[in-house]
Amino acid sequence: MVERIRSLCKQYTVLSNEDIEELIIQAEQILSRHLYPDNDVFIDVMNGMTGDAIVVFQRPPLSKASLYSKDIVGQKAERKNEAAVYRTFETSLNTVGLLARSQENVMVRQRVYPIRNRKKNIGVVIVEDSVDEKMKDFLVAQNNTEIEQNAPISITSKEFVTDNIDEGILIFNSNGYLVQMNRAAESYYHGFGYLDDILGMHYDNLSLDMSTFEQLNYLRSRSDGASSMEKEIKFGDLYFEMKYIFDEVEGTVIVIIHDVTEVRRKEAEISDKAVVIKEIHHRVKNNLQSVVSILSIQARRCSTDEAKKVLTESVYRIMAIARTHELLSKQLEDDISLKSVLDSVVENMHRCYENLYHITIDTNIDEQLILSSDVVVTIALVVNELVQNCYDHAFKERDQGNILVMVSEKNGYVYISIEDNGIGYPKDDIKQNNLGLQIVTSYVREKLSGKLTVQSSDRGTKTSFYFKK
Repeated sequence: MVERIRSLCKQYTVLSNEDIEELIIQAEQILSRHLYPDNDVFIDVMNGMTGDAIVVFQRPPLSKASLYSKDIVGQKAERKNEAAVYRTFETSLNTVGLLARSQENVMVRQRVYPIRNRKKNIGVVIVEDSVDEKMKDFLVAQNNTEIEQNAPISITSKEFVTDNIDEGILIFNSNGYLVQMNRAAESYYHGFGYLDDILGMHYDNLSLDMSTFEQLNYLRSRSDGASSMEKEIKFGDLYFEMKYIFDEVEGTVIVIIHDVTEVRRKEAEISDKAVVIKEIHHRVKNNLQSVVSILSIQARRCSTDEAKKVLTESVYRIMAIARTHELLSKQLEDDISLKSVLDSVVENMHRCYENLYHITIDTNIDEQLILSSDVVVTIALVVNELVQNCYDHAFKERDQGNILVMVSEKNGYVYISIEDNGIGYPKDDIKQNNLGLQIVTSYVREKLSGKLTVQSSDRGTKTSFYFKK
């Protein structure tokens, strides 16, 4: 017996050696103390991979024949057949008197008690009684009597308007017995594996979390007049929002069950996708940095200044894009701070032109401006081209110079300008095949649907553009 319990627990569960020894102690006590002599007794554990209950111990009655014709140790107990087992696993509460269907397709009535170690459930003890038709009739009659004796006066029929809503509604009388429910609640509990009609059952056999009726009454007494309370619970693979409404006049408790499983699954799915997207951004950033390294090596090996210049400009553009992906890899949202990206673009540009120490660059960027990643990438490339153009052309034969990058938002429009105090240039001298200026013009007009203006004189150049946010 001992080795069998150990073997099955090692095979199916993630229980520690200490947990397994506690299960063995419980089994040995059942045997040595002759507990529950008139009943079939079992110990089940939870399969860590599938979530199924697995039988690891079985002892037949000591005073009469067993309800089972063979050994069922190692078999699973399905939720649809043994609701009491799963309920106790998930709530840590005793479950007493629930109907169940055995592995041999025999109807039995179960009492299920949790086995705990270090404040966690490690297994359950199941005590089973036979259920013949006479016993069924007796139990139904007993439940009906309890309902008649304890039902609130205001409730007269099981059919009421709330049968037409999706939320489950359960009404418990002042003694904790279920005296009214709607069809949704009945359907929920049938799905949980309850084979009995739950009408007339006590709250303690129907609770889906660790609460008992006594605890509900305690919470009601400490609620400082509050007539209701709400909480969310997880029952098996399902999620429910539970609302408890207390009727102080009649002493009843109304429990409203709202299934939010699909909502929580969608949230989890979105969260998983967000993690994947973050990882993609991280990998894109790493790949772009690899491209930057390759181009930088190639630029250093170029024999002509023109080829080196083209490769270096490509490096700056890729770095601007890589910075956006780096920031996106650290957050779940697709929107991003424009300032964080442009600060990085400016810093990279200043580092790349560190030999031009006489040129300074300042920024005045709205810290609150948050835009979509696509828009931010477009702006980063445009600003990169304009700042680079300032470094390359604005300060020839000048001992000092300054570049100012300004970004602001007003009335739903974003205004961006790059201004220098350099030598300026005649607009007619702009070469049409200049890739940088082509990027600036096409991106502002086509991707941002914005308007671009250039003002230039011998006192400097100011390139501005704006677009609707």
